Amino acid sequence: MPIVGNLIKTALELNSKLQSLPEDARQAQSDQLQGLLEKSKATAFGCYHGFSTALESDDLIGAFQQQVPIHDYNKLHQRWWKQQQDFPDITWPGQPKYFALSSGTTGKTSKRIPVTDDMLASFRTVGQSQIASLANFDIPADFFEKDILMLGSSADLSEHKQHLEGEISGINSLNIPGWFDSFYKPGKEIAQISDWDERVAAIAKAAPEWDVVAIAGIPSWVRMMLIKIIEVHQLETIHDLWPNLRIYASGGVAFAPHRKSFEQLLAKPLTIMDTYLASEGFFAFTARPDTMAMQLAVEHGVFYEFIPFDERGFDETGKLLDDPLVLHLGQVEEGQDYALLVSTPAGAWRYLIGDTIKFTDLARFEMVISGRTKYFLNVVGSQLSEEKLNTGIEQLSDELGVEINEFAVAAIKEDGEYLHQWVLGTNKDIDEQAAAQRLDKLLQALNKNYKVARSKALKAVRVKAVRPTQLYSWLEARKDKKGGQIKLPKVMKEKMMVKLISHLT
Repeated sequence: MPIVGNLIKTALELNSKLQSLPEDARQAQSDQLQGLLEKSKATAFGCYHGFSTALESDDLIGAFQQQVPIHDYNKLHQRWWKQQQDFPDITWPGQPKYFALSSGTTGKTSKRIPVTDDMLASFRTVGQSQIASLANFDIPADFFEKDILMLGSSADLSEHKQHLEGEISGINSLNIPGWFDSFYKPGKEIAQISDWDERVAAIAKAAPEWDVVAIAGIPSWVRMMLIKIIEVHQLETIHDLWPNLRIYASGGVAFAPHRKSFEQLLAKPLTIMDTYLASEGFFAFTARPDTMAMQLAVEHGVFYEFIPFDERGFDETGKLLDDPLVLHLGQVEEGQDYALLVSTPAGAWRYLIGDTIKFTDLARFEMVISGRTKYFLNVVGSQLSEEKLNTGIEQLSDELGVEINEFAVAAIKEDGEYLHQWVLGTNKDIDEQAAAQRLDKLLQALNKNYKVARSKALKAVRVKAVRPTQLYSWLEARKDKKGGQIKLPKVMKEKMMVKLISHLT
């Protein structure tokens, strides 16, 4: 009888009942903002932007928005975060022990994002809330006595100035609470292996020693790890080794394009949970069954703002307006795309994170990631969001009867005319010309602006189909690493696409 598991499950059920969502979204978020400003009012940033004055206002959110400008990474890094590597009390009290190197999908140079002790505490509390939400799922008690495999980047961090740095998943693996050590796999020793192939080989070797019930990680890299384990141990499916595996916590990219290829590795279905965990914070997680929508972590030390991803916040090229409409959580609507701003206990202030989100159920604070502000293909007025791109690829995959695990697209100019160059990652051979024609028709049906563009400036659509491993090889060469948090840019600049095509030919 799983005595310990029953105790843990009972505790989670009780904790879940106690964790009711706030009724007043504005007040809940105002409380988070007040805590952030109180903690950092004596920092250089807090003094410069008058945090003490804002704290005296009857309208704390309004005062904060008036006194603090919106920041992107370059603006915040150049003026503030760069100084925080050398001096304390710049944007947050003290000096960060860690900086997260964001792998980035729109540029080659990694961003350095501070990770403070308070930010790590926020990560942990959101993680604990996610674990508590498992009480909402039909999970047997013995589940809570088994192993959880978290596949991230290497925990072998590098020293830089006065801090350690690496990708956020590696930093988090070094700061896992002691009580979780007995459940966490692959364990800190294997997690610190810097080479991806060596780390996966070590995981495959140790895999029979574990009874894994849940896996977390980016779909493409988790899939490659599972394939390696299956090959090494000559299995039919991963359930031959881990029969109790029943949960997969996805994150980093949309799971839908990977669903079919995942199912081929399984003997029985998994419960799929999505997570919104970025270098800047752990913002949301799937909290109940039968949905991939995620519950926003509204009371975990982060203050959120939302800019409508339309003419109220951005111009026709996707560039932020000089004076955009900015809303707080109490003002948002369901079904509207918003660019997300966060203020966090890492000293990120009104930080444009680059993601667009859409609320699906405001009563539950549930949302989905609808795209990236830079994954907005509009060179010739096509106005294709990442959501539309994903939908088009999913429909093409269904019609062709093939799995398309990865894709990238760019507007390229040839002989004075624009065309859309697509690269599709699939393990099956397809007729590239027929795929281009069908994808073109699907996108025209999905987006009227794209249809207009095709009748004017956008003269052609071209598809190149390759094996996903070829794309991962390009990522490895470009980033000088692979695995973990590395993702393929879905919308590329022309120069990057030309380099990719050159690598593939």
